[in-house]
Amino acid sequence: MAQPKDDSRLERRSMQVREFRAEDNGKIVGYAAVFDETTNIGGMFDEVVRQGAFARAIKEKQDVRALWNHDANFVLGRTKAGTLRLEEDHKGLWIEIDPPNTQAAHDLMESMKRGDVDQMSFAFRAVEETWTERKDEMTLRELKDVDMYDISAVTYPAYSGTQVGLRSAESIYQDHVNSLEAQALPEEDDAERSEQALDRARAVVTVTKLK
Repeated sequence: MAQPKDDSRLERRSMQVREFRAEDNGKIVGYAAVFDETTNIGGMFDEVVRQGAFARAIKEKQDVRALWNHDANFVLGRTKAGTLRLEEDHKGLWIEIDPPNTQAAHDLMESMKRGDVDQMSFAFRAVEETWTERKDEMTLRELKDVDMYDISAVTYPAYSGTQVGLRSAESIYQDHVNSLEAQALPEEDDAERSEQALDRARAVVTVTKLK
């Protein structure tokens, strides 16, 4: 699968996971994503990955790379080559990597064993998602089906540390705001609720762009 031409549609999410380690047999294993854990995305919305989100991508054998800090110059494995294996279970997206015999891979595994690197990130494009407006809470986005591009061991969370992460989150949320505007209903109760939701959404987008 090629990278999308519009990188504002490519999203990256990072998390510290309880099972991510370099094993003595030379493999890197762990969860690149976990289900049903809510994460706030840049103060704009809350997000959760639901079980089944990766099932189609795995079934289709999408060509996913394992990288170091999302750098294409440091490839640790690839599904097409059989050096990266992906599996979705009840907990999340389980990964197993056979890293190459390179200095960069050895350095990464040493950093992992020391505990200096303990986060994973995955790059994706949402195919199916649900947005829910919640009273007195941030809008909730549920990821239900995604295309996958890469998974990566990371030094810093990709969302907060890169411009592409911020740009994609703003773009995705602005699409949601535009959708709310287009779907606003004329009935009084629905219109009032829609307008309240739009006011909250517009305020978040404005504040985010002023940061």
